[in-house]
Amino acid sequence: GKFSNSRKQTIVKINQIDKNVINAFISAEDKTFYKNHGIDFEGIIKAALKDVIIFVTGKGRLVGASTITQQLVKNTLLKKDQGVGKYVRKLKEWVLALKIDKSLSKEEILEAYLNEIPYGGTIYGIQEASQTYFNKNAADLSIAEAAYLAAIPQSPTYLSPYGKNKASLEARKNLVLSRMREVGFITEEEYNTAKSELVVFVPQETNGIK
Repeated sequence: GKFSNSRKQTIVKINQIDKNVINAFISAEDKTFYKNHGIDFEGIIKAALKDVIIFVTGKGRLVGASTITQQLVKNTLLKKDQGVGKYVRKLKEWVLALKIDKSLSKEEILEAYLNEIPYGGTIYGIQEASQTYFNKNAADLSIAEAAYLAAIPQSPTYLSPYGKNKASLEARKNLVLSRMREVGFITEEEYNTAKSELVVFVPQETNGIK
């Protein structure tokens, strides 16, 4: 169903989301999703080692691979949790991610995550984004369209298909596709086809009309 005036969101079940969309997000955001327990400890160690000097001097920010489960926590449970320090917040995020991984199946986590993704403005969730940008259901997207929808949330305003940074969006989409190929979700042929596919976005002035 639809939610309120200021938030456009249409909830869908995991079986109403094309597998390419799921694979695109896993490739782009959390390659170890099916293996990890809500936190990518190896990714955290790598990030900490990479930024060790900044980390020690206190001039950096607390880093670490942010899993899909952690992002779900940030987008739902911790989004109103203001006034706490970044270290406390990150610790809370880890604890909640571990708890969610224990209490929900991977499919349930993905379903909740994909329904909550912010696309900028009032657009939330994969189904609403599919309708807004392509006038399609999330079950009917091509590999290239799926890659665009996995690319935009990294920076929804900057990477908006209606903004001035279409080259950056194109580069991010191609990066998602190359990661899908590396992980083995798509073949070399599918990668080449998707990379060269001309994707048409619904014009912004009409995408509010259903």
